[in-house]
Amino acid sequence: MAKSEEQKVQKAATAAEQEGVTEQTTVMAPLSDEAVKAAAEAEKAKDTKKKKAKKKQTIYTIKLIPDDDGDTKSIRLSERVLKYGIASVAAGALLFVGAFSYSVYSTFANQNGAAEIHELREVNNIQQEQLLQLSKKANALQDEIDQLTQLESDLRRMSGASPAQDDGSGDGSGLTNDGTSGQHDGQGGPYAQQPSLDNVSEALDNVAKDIEKRRASLLALQEELKAQQESMGTPGMVSLPGSLVGSTVSVTMPTGWPARGEVSSPYGLRWNGSDFHPGIDIANDMGTPIVATADGTVTTAGWNAGGYGNMVDIDHGNGVTTRYGHAMQVVVSAGQHVRRGQIIAYMGSTGFSTGPHVHYEVRINGQAVNPVSYL
Repeated sequence: MAKSEEQKVQKAATAAEQEGVTEQTTVMAPLSDEAVKAAAEAEKAKDTKKKKAKKKQTIYTIKLIPDDDGDTKSIRLSERVLKYGIASVAAGALLFVGAFSYSVYSTFANQNGAAEIHELREVNNIQQEQLLQLSKKANALQDEIDQLTQLESDLRRMSGASPAQDDGSGDGSGLTNDGTSGQHDGQGGPYAQQPSLDNVSEALDNVAKDIEKRRASLLALQEELKAQQESMGTPGMVSLPGSLVGSTVSVTMPTGWPARGEVSSPYGLRWNGSDFHPGIDIANDMGTPIVATADGTVTTAGWNAGGYGNMVDIDHGNGVTTRYGHAMQVVVSAGQHVRRGQIIAYMGSTGFSTGPHVHYEVRINGQAVNPVSYL
């Protein structure tokens, strides 16, 4: 009994001590504001961690079920992976659509460009063919005019009428200054060149001028024959002029023939309209002297790679130049002053040539004109 009483007393004392401690703790001084804030933030962080821990991640499952009794396969994808996958597919689809659209646009654009180029080529070919046909017609008209000129000359000789004042002022075909005809046929010039619109226009203009000349000449012949019939007389024959040098013409203007011979190829369209000839070809024997047709300064003397062979160019001043091509030998040099009638070369067949001849050009301000008007 005494021990149990004693134990009770000790327990009571211990409990009293604990209560004293608790009371002492309870009556401690209050915490500062910073400590309170820190404690609150700590509690908040704990709550956040708890919420995150409680939050469950969404998982999507794709099941692949075969037609037979095979095993079913499952593919588990998290929400984040699924979102990234969908975004990637969408971006790839946009890139594919853009690339496909650009490819289609480029294809159509190239096709349209190729079609336009093909169409332009077709139009150009048609125009070139039309131009060639037109040049052939112009060449055929010039040939007919030449035949009429020859016929008129024959009629004048048969009737004893005087020669036409413009004989030889056409394209020059068949003209001769040494009494020969048909004995030489050398032809040449620069390499064959496709007639241009300007060439054909010039040829047609020349045809129109020649037609007017032939009309006037035939009317004059008609009047002369009428006068002969009325007077019953026959006038004397007058020979065609053919001298190399004209003494009454200024020495700085090309005048006369550059060599004796026969015009074997005229100025303008030739060879059935397939080539434009910027001068006339005067054919004769190899080594026939070639003379300057006016005073001037030699600007070129030697070989020309454009088809003229051995060539001489002379500047007569005031934009007038003459050219002599296909020579066998050149006997002047560049910079040398020459006089009209002076030998500058000897006839040959160099360059683009079919036989001995001199290719003769007259140029005004760089533009080739018909040399027949200056013979």
